[in-house]
Amino acid sequence: MEKRQQMKETLQRCVDSRTAELRSLSRDIWSRPELAGNETHAHDRLVRFFTEEQTGWTVESHYKLPTAFRASWGPVGGGGDGEPGLNVGFLCEYDALPDIGHACGHNLIAEVGAAAGVGLRAALESHTELPVPVKVTVLGTPAEEDIGGKIDLIEAGAFADMDLVFMAHPAQQDASFLPCVSLDEVSVKYHGKASHASAYPWEGVNALDAAVLAYNNLSALRQQLKPEWRLHGIIKHGGVKPNIIPAYTELQFYMRTPLVKDLCDLKAKAEACFRAAAVATSCRVDISYPFHACYNILPNATLADLYENNGKALGIQFPEQPANFSGSTDFGNVSHIVPGIHPFFYICTDAFNHTEEYTEAAGAEKAQLFTLRTAKALAMTAVDVACCPALLRQVREDFRLAKLKHEK
Repeated sequence: MEKRQQMKETLQRCVDSRTAELRSLSRDIWSRPELAGNETHAHDRLVRFFTEEQTGWTVESHYKLPTAFRASWGPVGGGGDGEPGLNVGFLCEYDALPDIGHACGHNLIAEVGAAAGVGLRAALESHTELPVPVKVTVLGTPAEEDIGGKIDLIEAGAFADMDLVFMAHPAQQDASFLPCVSLDEVSVKYHGKASHASAYPWEGVNALDAAVLAYNNLSALRQQLKPEWRLHGIIKHGGVKPNIIPAYTELQFYMRTPLVKDLCDLKAKAEACFRAAAVATSCRVDISYPFHACYNILPNATLADLYENNGKALGIQFPEQPANFSGSTDFGNVSHIVPGIHPFFYICTDAFNHTEEYTEAAGAEKAQLFTLRTAKALAMTAVDVACCPALLRQVREDFRLAKLKHEK
């Protein structure tokens, strides 16, 4: 325990000594918001941060995706050649939202991942006598807001050699775990026939009628949905001019359920609503799912407890967690293949995510204390697991049991 505590103190001092650099990194990403898949400036800035770091980081730009990167260091410790190691991953996000910039604070997620990575490295360098060889990986994961970049990275094998993954997300309070739900996005396109809306409307097939009926069908469906299920969307295209019967309309809807296995049921119900509207109006309908489905996050009680204990030691307070939470993230998919945690952290504002007020808070100086102590708590949790094989075994057992429960 004494060695562990010394390592934790070392990483805290390291992060404290890099405060200005980390703040600059975050602010630079915040001031140049980029949409999902187009985060070229953020990618280059993070790559430069690790390239200019003290020697030892192996940095791979454009890693498997155009705006992803990987920085790795180690391994150190362990008893001999060929011994299975522990690859600890910290994830960075850095995409922004249309019009309102970093209203979800992904610049701070990038800062947390970078700070935790350099902090853990400092701790491992200070005490290399470890039960197993330990490697540190910081993985840049773009396009969380729209495309599901982590799922593309999973499919490309980016997580194949990782043993633990950590990241943290800004919110309205600190929490070691919130039950993020599964999510899928559906695109619905109705094709009708244009005609003059006044002179000879009977010649037309009204695609807007189909869209409106579909929207109302879904509104009626909500009465019979489970309380935790969510179905919400917009009419993206509703026609071009009032005196033309719309020949084309488009809807975009999100569907969310606490468990990914329930998502199939909700999708079937929604598709019935979309198709019924097409039948009623004689339109043709195309239903597609343009992006990956995001899974619910699997909990890991051991990692969550360790994170809370380390957070409390740093002054983090963990209020009672809400019973329900309707947010979604592609980290959920990661949690189904690698043990990990995705805690949330307060940034000194009561504003809600995805608002202009939250954008301002994410770029404010007062968010820095909360951001960097979160990074420290994540790295300290990694120290606990790296130094104690029994804890690592329990983390893996929690992961196995969570997967079994989810698959039932």
